[in-house]
Parts: sequence; C-alpha cells; structure tokens
Amino acid sequence: MKQSLSVSLLLMAFVFSVSAQSKKKQDLQAIKNMCGCYEVTFNFAETFNYSKDSLYKASSTKIDKGYEWAQLVEDNKNKISIQHLLQVGSPNNPYIVKHWRQDWLYENTNFYMFNGDNTWNYITKSKAEVKGQWTQKVYQVDDSPRYQGSGTWVHVDGKTYWENITDAPLPRREYTKRSDYNITTRGNRHEITSTGWVHDQDNAKVIREAGRADVILAREKGYNTYVKIPDSKCKAAIDWWNKNKAKWALVRDKWNDVYSRNKNLVLKEKVDNKPLYKFLFDEEEYSTAEKINPIIESFVK
Repeated sequence: MKQSLSVSLLLMAFVFSVSAQSKKKQDLQAIKNMCGCYEVTFNFAETFNYSKDSLYKASSTKIDKGYEWAQLVEDNKNKISIQHLLQVGSPNNPYIVKHWRQDWLYENTNFYMFNGDNTWNYITKSKAEVKGQWTQKVYQVDDSPRYQGSGTWVHVDGKTYWENITDAPLPRREYTKRSDYNITTRGNRHEITSTGWVHDQDNAKVIREAGRADVILAREKGYNTYVKIPDSKCKAAIDWWNKNKAKWALVRDKWNDVYSRNKNLVLKEKVDNKPLYKFLFDEEEYSTAEKINPIIESFVK
C-alpha cells in the first residue's frame, strides 16, 4: 500500500512538472509574439473625474498612429527583453524614435516600485508570492526605470493574456500638461490576438501625499492596438537599431549596475537643465562607456 502511494505521488509530481514546463513554453511564446513590425494605434480618453474643483478640465482624448518595431534584445528561458522603436513621418524618409523597453523575468523577486517624486522604492517578494509569474519591467526611452509588476500569463478559452496593476509616473502626453496629480496607477492587460496584440489599460490618476491616503482624481481608458504587418515596413527602424544597438547595450549595462545596488532609487529630473534622454540621444557625443557612465551616474541622487 505504501509503495503504491509513493508511486502515485511520484507520478503526480512528474505530471505537474511536465505541465508547468509546458505552461512556461506557452508563456515564452506569448511574450515573443509581441516582437515584430506593427501598425500601432494609441487611444486614450479620460472617462470619469472626481475633482471637487468646478473648473476642473479633463484631458483631451488622444489618438495617434504609427509603425512600431519591437526588437528582441535578449532571449533565454527566464528573461525576454524587447526594445520598441517608433517609426513616424514620411514613409520615404521616416524618423526613428527610441521608444520604451519591456523586460520579462520569470519568478523575479526584486522590484523597483514607483512612489512619486522621481523615486522608486526597492522591494523584494518571496519566491512563493511570484511562483509561476512573470514580472514585466518597463523602462523609459533612456532606459531609466518606469514601472514594474508581476502576474501570471493566462491561456484559457482560446485567449492568451497577462494582467497587473502597478504605480507609474505620468505618461509623456500628461506630465508636460498636468500637475494636479503625481501617480498613474496602471491597470495593464497584454493580450495576444490573431492579428497581433492589444495593450488594454484601465488607469487611475492619483494624488499621493506623505501621511495621507491616496486620492483618485480621475480615471482613464487606454486601448493600444498592435496589428502585425510585414517586417519590410519597419526597415528604417531595423536599420537604426543595427547601427545603434552597441551603444544602447552600454547604456543598459550602466543601468544594470545602478539597479544591482538594491536600494531605493531617486533620480534628478535634469542636470545642467537637460533631461537624461537629451544627453543620451546625442549619438556622437555619448557613444562610449567613458561618456555614458558618468552622465547616467550624475542623475542618481
């Protein structure tokens, strides 16, 4: 009887292990399915506001389109890194914008969580808390931190998606225009579709002050569609990345050094009256580690 029970337990463990490995392969494929060339539509609209100010003015609805190349930068069983490049303007002479980057880490336990005022608090989670989960770490155009969150990829009823709620800085479309809130609590859903993928967002515009409960000023809906098109449509972005990828590998290396300190991170908004991306986007001046490392360090308080 005892031998039969032991065999049953071993068989169950084996089946569970095989199932977990199969699930992880599905997760990896879903993440890598976000790579390639896409026609992107960015849609954002403020849906509700809770302001007590009678003169409160909602953010304008924003709809933008463009091509986006999502470049696979790193690919292993526990980490996928994808760099996004926007390709805008005339098809005959497009302009390339180094856009956001997303890293996906399996069962990651280390996080930098945004807390307003250009501050990211370093926290750790237990292995049990993140078992089977993938952390999405999103970075700014200069590879400084933006937001991070952990969740489980779900494959059910013909749907494949990942969801998470986390705090983030104001998006670029807002922080140059709005100063009445300081946190965007992002409800992110990444769903793989038959034509590409969708980034579905339910966001809250939050006022956070030390010693007080958070106040939700307004809510916002974001719905960004990525429709797959031939890679040839993104040739300019592909060429740009091949020309510049070595330089941006140096930038990532320096940031990895900063993140490995495993302590709260506070960044300056400007040095010499310039934000970091304006330094790093100078391809001629900032192309070596000797130039890149000190300028990034100068933004770390």
